Amino acid sequence: MADLPVQWFESHDGTKLAYRELGHGRPVVLIHGYFSTATVNWIRYGHAAAIAARGHRVIMPDLRGHGDSGKPHGSSAYPPDVLADDGFALIDHLGLTDYDLGGYSLGARTTVRMLARGATPRRAILAGMGLEGIVDTGQRGDHFRRILTGLGTFERGTSEWMAEAFLKTVGGDPVALLHVLDTFVDTPREELGRIEVPTLVLAGDKDRDNGSADALTEALSNARHAVVPGDHMSAVTKPDLGTAIADFLDE
Repeated sequence: MADLPVQWFESHDGTKLAYRELGHGRPVVLIHGYFSTATVNWIRYGHAAAIAARGHRVIMPDLRGHGDSGKPHGSSAYPPDVLADDGFALIDHLGLTDYDLGGYSLGARTTVRMLARGATPRRAILAGMGLEGIVDTGQRGDHFRRILTGLGTFERGTSEWMAEAFLKTVGGDPVALLHVLDTFVDTPREELGRIEVPTLVLAGDKDRDNGSADALTEALSNARHAVVPGDHMSAVTKPDLGTAIADFLDE
């Protein structure tokens, strides 16, 4: 599918942010992962189309510092939890009151932060995420900080080299992305237990990048775990991901 037209909204601090839409029906907001974009995560491999075909209005923002969204270089534009702030700003901009919410990797972490802060979607999807990536965000953040501060130094074929190669394909801004790491906020296990929204924890069968999806499922009060083929990078390229999300939303 060709890229969709970009639309715009302003977050609460005035930063101009991008989003795309596909389909009609019940709204579902889907947030992409770190280094990625809405187009790469949800559109390129057909997930948005598969979900839209089942009667959903798929709304896909580009996170601050990513894609077509604003990429300010000043640290003041990246306070803790600003990605969740941006998510609430999008919901306000669109006037959504009855919607679903989910994300992949950093998008899933952002979804958790929104849920912990009072977002009330009908259903939530946490894909490409495990418990450690929620309760201890610094570990994953340090991994990416090492990549962004060592660009051009990694041995070909290593996970760092592959992450850098992906960064180049999406035209990522290293300065903005480094600042994004400063926005990460841990969500304690006890807060997870208070989230009552029916939640799908969805992960590739070889994905351990953000810890245990089983443990995340157990920490939530109303969640179930589903598995799709692939590791953290490859699971998003397979149709199973979009199908699993659509099946969950249709229940």
